[in-house]
Amino acid sequence: MTASMGRAEPMASADLPSSREAGSLCASYLEAQLGGNRREALRLIMEDGLQRGLTCIDVHKVIQQAQSEIGRLWQEDRITIAQEHMATAISQVVLSHVYQYAEATPSNGKKVLVACVEGELHDFPSRLVADALDLAGFEVRYLGASVPHASLLAMIDSHAPDLLVLSVTMAFNVPSLREATRRIRERHPNLPIAVGGGACTWQPALASEVGASLAGSDAADLVEKAQLLLGVGS
Repeated sequence: MTASMGRAEPMASADLPSSREAGSLCASYLEAQLGGNRREALRLIMEDGLQRGLTCIDVHKVIQQAQSEIGRLWQEDRITIAQEHMATAISQVVLSHVYQYAEATPSNGKKVLVACVEGELHDFPSRLVADALDLAGFEVRYLGASVPHASLLAMIDSHAPDLLVLSVTMAFNVPSLREATRRIRERHPNLPIAVGGGACTWQPALASEVGASLAGSDAADLVEKAQLLLGVGS
């Protein structure tokens, strides 16, 4: 793709978090990402976000909204893949700092495995989901990017989760999602599976096609649906 290196226009208000403060923070954070300014991005989230009263969940939403905008700009050929990678790397750093400040939530007794399907290297959406589930009291094992089918099955065997979350961002990894769910159903027919990621957004019927118990449009939505499915309080 050939991309413009210019600044992106501000996001429309409908794309921003609900509060004015979070919306302004999201726009400033996005600008820091596109400028490659890691220290400013971190300062914005920590000082203008957490220290001014936003919760970890609030700033998670800010980061997620900014990342969604980064993805849109890349799809529209307005930033390069290098810029997209740079922006995501900044959010990885920031998210790690936010996690250190998160208040411990009492365990709800439910175990969750979160993984990207084999071949899927875009792990940031799954990282957001793993952190959000952890903040909600789930016992989370996060496996990261491109988990081979055999390794995923071995982790399910040993960990015995109450829910498996599979992430797939790129459309060309959908066959890998189908293969993963097929193998899992053969060995663990009753294990609830949640799916999420960009490919699920572009193909809304994908979750039902692979027999998933639920699909989340974003991290917060997936957490709420997981709580309902497993019968634990919010």
